[in-house]
Amino acid sequence: MANKLIEHYQDLDFAHYQYLMSPQTRIFFVGIGGISMSGLAELAQDQGLVVAGSDRARGYRIKDLERRGIKIYCPQAAENIEAFKPQAVVYTAAIAPDNPELVKARNLGLPCLERSKWLGLVNRTYPQVINVAGTNGKSTTTAMCSYILLDAGLDPTIHLGAELDRLNSTVHTGRGDLMVSEACEFNLSFYAFYSTITAILNLGHDHVDIFPQMEDVLEAFAGYILRQAEGTKLVLPSFDPYIPQLLDLVEAQKPGWLDQLDLYYFGYPEDKPCPDLAIRHLSYEAGLPIFELAYQGEPVGSFRLAIPGRFNVENAAAAILLCKLAGASFETASKSLANFKGAEGRFTLAGHYQGALLVNDYAHHPDSIKATLAAAEEIPHERLFACFQPITYSRAKGLFPEFVEALKDQAHPILLEVFDDREKDRSFSSAHIAEEINKQGGSALFFASKEALEAYLRDTLAKGDLVILMGQDIRQVGDSLANRQDHFHQHVGLADGKIQP
Repeated sequence: MANKLIEHYQDLDFAHYQYLMSPQTRIFFVGIGGISMSGLAELAQDQGLVVAGSDRARGYRIKDLERRGIKIYCPQAAENIEAFKPQAVVYTAAIAPDNPELVKARNLGLPCLERSKWLGLVNRTYPQVINVAGTNGKSTTTAMCSYILLDAGLDPTIHLGAELDRLNSTVHTGRGDLMVSEACEFNLSFYAFYSTITAILNLGHDHVDIFPQMEDVLEAFAGYILRQAEGTKLVLPSFDPYIPQLLDLVEAQKPGWLDQLDLYYFGYPEDKPCPDLAIRHLSYEAGLPIFELAYQGEPVGSFRLAIPGRFNVENAAAAILLCKLAGASFETASKSLANFKGAEGRFTLAGHYQGALLVNDYAHHPDSIKATLAAAEEIPHERLFACFQPITYSRAKGLFPEFVEALKDQAHPILLEVFDDREKDRSFSSAHIAEEINKQGGSALFFASKEALEAYLRDTLAKGDLVILMGQDIRQVGDSLANRQDHFHQHVGLADGKIQP
């Protein structure tokens, strides 16, 4: 699998396909309703391309695109390609090879680019590009960078894998010469991207369908580093235990290559190597972090976040260092992050139900679950309900012991059936995680549907409870309970040590 994936990113001449970025080029997006694809369609339209696309159903992102004047075809059919007459087709990794639009486009000899390759083309239209990679925290860190760079007046083009209230979208077309984007390792998609500055936030075993062992993850990230251009600024966490092994892999595969990159570290003063940007004097006030930073040994100021969690302090440090390298000041970063309420679905305070606070979070990996629940413990509450929905059957099965470990000590762990929109093997169930937790002395509940979970919470929640809803469409339960109508207005916040309506 790994060799086939690597070959997938060696068969495209990006320079040859730059003509597709010319104004009035007609581009058709197959699966346009996805969180990344809808944003790429917006960017393409803003850049003067003629855009259309298709999807299996009309979600709310489809409606937003239609309001922008983008033609949407639903359902997907070969006739849509004939009707729009595109010059190229962009498709997501979730699209099956026998998709009728993809088959038609290929039969017509049209260029057909998987989403990551199209984003790689977009990258290459900017002189300066920040890409944010890592197992966890990519969306939050990229969103933090967006806030800082916008406030610094650099007006970057932004591509996020989550909605951001400040953008009223997942993307922003800037007037500057800088782009900031996420770089996901799934299917080795980050191999297609171009960077002048890039970060690896952390390393953990994820996407087990692609990377069966942790060694495969390290090999993938080593390949990412090896694909950076000479002189690229590489930002790394000094506290991550896998980083030394990762760098050893790079050195073994291409001796001396790390000397051709500019390495910067973020972390804590006691780390080895000593970080360029060090987090000092971390404390919490009303569940929110306060800390100081020192850059290359010199204090650069105090920082306060409006979102909880030690992991968000680390995300913030990475974002601040990335933006510093791009030309933003520490002072601007401090002011920006004090106002940053998070990207959608990343510890999002969705609202209240019967006096209980509802938090939506995308945590889908055992490490991110632990970090999210640790942040939740900093918030005053009566009872904490840890509701989790695994994303993909292969991840739920492959990381089964780790999910049990992450949830078993919670007083009220709740499992919702797996969310999966791409895998065919559905022989595993979230019920297996709940059963194992209970075998180990826990008290987990399992619900097969969102409706059943919502009904339980409506009957159970009381004033002072805190509900964390982690996963994919489980977050719709939080929105429903809170009667949340959109994702671009902050309804609740944390202040004065209390949960505020």
